[in-house]
Amino acid sequence: MHNLKIMQEIASNTTVSEQAFQALRLDVLSGRHVPESKLKVDALQQQYGFSSSPLREALNRLVQEGLVKADERRGFRVAAMSPDDLADITKMRLLLDVTALHESIQHGDDTWEANIVASFHRLEKIESRLPQGPVVLDAEWSQRHRDFHMSLIAACPSERQLAWSMSLFDQAERYRHFAARNRTVLKKKDAEHRALMKAVVRRDAATAAQLLGEHISSTQTNVLAAFALTQKNRV
Repeated sequence: MHNLKIMQEIASNTTVSEQAFQALRLDVLSGRHVPESKLKVDALQQQYGFSSSPLREALNRLVQEGLVKADERRGFRVAAMSPDDLADITKMRLLLDVTALHESIQHGDDTWEANIVASFHRLEKIESRLPQGPVVLDAEWSQRHRDFHMSLIAACPSERQLAWSMSLFDQAERYRHFAARNRTVLKKKDAEHRALMKAVVRRDAATAAQLLGEHISSTQTNVLAAFALTQKNRV
């Protein structure tokens, strides 16, 4: 239901090319298109109902975001997932996001603060409904989670830094979905989000940076536990 709601919002406000991009992107992030699986344009046409032109544009945009890989002979494939890849994503997020947060706290105004509080409230309402065990995170949660994290750094004056941070956040999103599906217990992060929101709004840059760093690193810890569990289940 939530996926349908998000897709209806996308369809009512965007072009066909953007609709194709958002639909594919959601399904890659959620794991519906599994890592290293082929993305054949003709099959995607039947699945999504778009013509080849917007689908190819969407695939090329996903390549730029690092979510899809392109090969002239093999076509398009969903990017692989591995502990090493996640470690690299985490390292770069710690370098970029913490700095962007400092900059955002320095430059943010009252409207910026209000957007953070509002985006946290929307995310909290969704997270309150999540069970403690394994769960398939839906499109609405992904969007609200992204909105909250991007609101924290929205006042950073560097457009490139914001773009890179958003790209890395999306690359990490696949791993969050993987961890949620494959852990025996899902640790909710609403308390972490609340503490982070409060530190940022009161302009406590040192505490906020520490909390964000711990929050990003905990994703890596959770995913590695999920990798270990799935490996154990294969034996």
